[in-house]
Amino acid sequence: MSDLTPPPRSAGRVLDAQLHLLDRTVLDRTGVPVTTVDALEITDIEVDTPIEPGTPAPVITALLSGPVLGTRIFGGRPPRSRLERIPWSDITDVGIVIKLGVDGDSLDLTWVERWMRDKIISRIPGGRHDPE
Repeated sequence: MSDLTPPPRSAGRVLDAQLHLLDRTVLDRTGVPVTTVDALEITDIEVDTPIEPGTPAPVITALLSGPVLGTRIFGGRPPRSRLERIPWSDITDVGIVIKLGVDGDSLDLTWVERWMRDKIISRIPGGRHDPE
């Protein structure tokens, strides 16, 4: 028998950010795709300080999404003001896709699609209804 004691269990679910969250599709409560996860907002952690045993793990407070294609091609990081927040409290499930408990139209990050639908697509003949 081993004399090692198992490590204490954390209070929440342990996620690997790159594996479980980044670049995942986000669906609203009706199953409509809303966005993909581009970055995470986590509780404050000291980057340059070594992690001491017993230090609590960082906690995700929000998922961030926004126009990051240019920065992925040319490098750099998008300004914080360009990223839209999805509070962690709105997330209901993390699996192959990330599911929200709110409608996509209630989120600020879908304003471009709503504007396109209302100002451009609806003016095209037949653009106000589904094809029959």
